[in-house]
Amino acid sequence: MDEFATPRAVEVEPTNNLNDLLAARVAADPSAVMIERRVGDVTSGPWVPLTAAEFAAEVTAVAKGLVAHGIEPGARVGIMSRTRYEWTLLDWASWAAGAVPVPIYETSSAEQVEWIVTDSAVELLITETAEHAATVEEVRAGAPGLRTVLTLDDGAIDTLVASGTDVPDAEIDRRRAIADLSDVATLIYTSGTTGTPKGARMTHGNFYLLTVNAVHAVPEVFSEPGGRTLLFMPLAHVFARFIGVLVVAGGTVLAHTPDTTKLLDDLASFRPTYILSVPRVFEKVYNSSEQKAAAGGKLKIFHWASATAIAWSRALDDPKGPGVWLGLKHKIADKLVYSKLRTALGGNARWAVSGGGPLGERLGHFYRGNGLTILEGYGLTETTAPTSVNTPTAIKVGSVGKQLPGCAARLDEDGEILLKGDHVFDGYHNNPAETENAFTDGWFRTGDLGSFDAEGYLTITGRKKEIIVTAGGKNVAPALLEDRIRAHALVSQCVVVGDQRPFIGALITLDPEGLPGWCKMHGKPELSVEQAKDDEDVRAALDEAVARANKAVSRAESIRKYSVLDTDFTIENDYLTPSMKVKRKLVTQDFSANIDELYGTVGTGR
Repeated sequence: MDEFATPRAVEVEPTNNLNDLLAARVAADPSAVMIERRVGDVTSGPWVPLTAAEFAAEVTAVAKGLVAHGIEPGARVGIMSRTRYEWTLLDWASWAAGAVPVPIYETSSAEQVEWIVTDSAVELLITETAEHAATVEEVRAGAPGLRTVLTLDDGAIDTLVASGTDVPDAEIDRRRAIADLSDVATLIYTSGTTGTPKGARMTHGNFYLLTVNAVHAVPEVFSEPGGRTLLFMPLAHVFARFIGVLVVAGGTVLAHTPDTTKLLDDLASFRPTYILSVPRVFEKVYNSSEQKAAAGGKLKIFHWASATAIAWSRALDDPKGPGVWLGLKHKIADKLVYSKLRTALGGNARWAVSGGGPLGERLGHFYRGNGLTILEGYGLTETTAPTSVNTPTAIKVGSVGKQLPGCAARLDEDGEILLKGDHVFDGYHNNPAETENAFTDGWFRTGDLGSFDAEGYLTITGRKKEIIVTAGGKNVAPALLEDRIRAHALVSQCVVVGDQRPFIGALITLDPEGLPGWCKMHGKPELSVEQAKDDEDVRAALDEAVARANKAVSRAESIRKYSVLDTDFTIENDYLTPSMKVKRKLVTQDFSANIDELYGTVGTGR
């Protein structure tokens, strides 16, 4: 079959909106802890609990401040910040005031800020730092509709609360009831690997219906008694915004951390029961664990335990299950290795949800064998994040699961994934042409390629626009090769090339964070990226990584040559989007000389 749909499991009154979801959470148990936030330093202060009633009171107070600053129902309120409590507070306060929050990545350039602010008609903008405010000020003259800029580090929340003291409760009650499921709840601008970001109109219904149905589909994770999660992904991204609503629907506790360099410390202190992240984080945790084992002289034990975890996880999918001998080895490995990895993640986490890119079957089995089951899912900005996800009772490692309730997917003739359902957005703001191009007969065109198995599990096979056609006419999807190579501890990014060329090649960048640990693990003096790119041992390791990746494809699709660059692809140098996707067109343009050099002479290896 090339089409699978899951009927909606939870119905919602059409006149409802997200404010009703928060009201229901408060009514269920006003004294229950809903959020834990840092007091004092947002990166290292103690975790202080906030009940549902206390959070709702703060939401109302800030909403009054927005009203006092002239924000009318439907007006746009911009938020430019790292991931912290105040962002979630401002989201819900905006909805309580009848406004539409517009997220802006805190890494955005002045030009990007100007585009989003003017295209969406932001009237009031809250930045996190004075530096962010200075970026906004650069383009203030080009955004005449932007009346007010407040800064969190300079007391923006206190300013809003103080200014709203004379606004009556009845006004907030009135505004809370204005929107219905069809109204726009937020504009989320696609980070855009090419072209100008497009503002996706996401409705109250998109978030409300998807979250309550996701909680119904995955209760073991999202509504588990005592459940709690630490949010560290950018809140300008749809995945994190979805989680900000999901925790309200599910009744679990939410916390935030803005500094991913302290992530392991934060996980250890907060102790989440479930983790939400992107594959790169799980790759780095694995690589870091491997390097620590090597530093302690326990690399062989780690590799044995890793192989045991993978074998044990795969055996779970066999009707016979793991055998007695494998079970014994698994128990020993748990005491020696797995328990330490779980402790590093806080000690309480049994589940993780991964999205934003392929995780890879090997890592999926490794973590499940360690006691942290990663439920891989798939979705886009335009689908309010997930359309499909593996669940604890229906999981196939390597796939992105079945469609969530209220969601449907089909494959076009060329394998492109088309989506329809409660989660699909309302179109692009101020861009009817792009909106029309995005749909075919009511189905949203994702641009991704995939396949279904007989039970409806979806597997992502590539990106339609990224398909490489070699000079010999071979179609190659680069994602599989890139993901496997990027999983290596030495590698930061990999871009496969070869369009209209005689064979497939690759550009590889080294991970400056992973390099010191790798050098120590292999008894080498610490190398800079510039030194490492030409080091024989580094090259030999990369040769092995490429050879392993090539085992997943045919000879015609395999990487024959690669080039190691002396620079990384980052958000700061504009080769990565804020959601960590490589801007392939820009990379191939700026590094065309390196690509040409690959094809100067035909050969293998380097």
